[in-house]
Amino acid sequence: MSEKTAGTVTVAGTLVALLAFGYAEFMLPDRPLLSDYALVSGGLLPVVIGMLALASACLSLAYGLATGEPGRTAATRVLLLAAAGGLMLCALFPTDATVIKSASGEIHRWAGAVVFTTLPVAAWGLARGRAALPRWTAVKALSVTSAVALAVYLAAHPASFTSPWIGGEAYYGLLQRGLVLTEVVLVAAMAVAFMIRRTVMAPPVTGAAPAARDERLAA
Repeated sequence: MSEKTAGTVTVAGTLVALLAFGYAEFMLPDRPLLSDYALVSGGLLPVVIGMLALASACLSLAYGLATGEPGRTAATRVLLLAAAGGLMLCALFPTDATVIKSASGEIHRWAGAVVFTTLPVAAWGLARGRAALPRWTAVKALSVTSAVALAVYLAAHPASFTSPWIGGEAYYGLLQRGLVLTEVVLVAAMAVAFMIRRTVMAPPVTGAAPAARDERLAA
């Protein structure tokens, strides 16, 4: 699989994840969190498909990075693999209703924590040190947005001691949905930013052939 194909597979995986989560959100009875849809009739399949599709997107992106920039992207690839593993565990081990009280629920919770924390760090690491181009700026902005959304979500979650102070129980589900959306888009943004690198032609010099430089050297 080529670098370009890996990027295409990544974007396709994020689109499938968005469609699956969107189906659960709009077609099933309201639940506090997205993962809770797996507990209602007809909700397990779309939730599992969404998680596995996003896991596949992370894996294909890691493969593309290994093909295109094996040395520079090592840390990002490790984080993407960790996120993919966390998503697979979330799919295999459903959460509990209301209060976490089973081994499956604990695995789901901590695997989700891995996903939510690794993806923003992976994106920031991938974009750090590159040229100030719009696509890399967008990746950085999305990674910061995701990190801030995660912090606010954790503060608002009913299990947090700060939740009563900020009335988090009323809107923590909305925050989680925003966080999931941001991170799905973030994976796609990383793939697109990395995939559209092009060879930039330098201005022609009299008596000399145009010189080409790879944007990766300037990025």
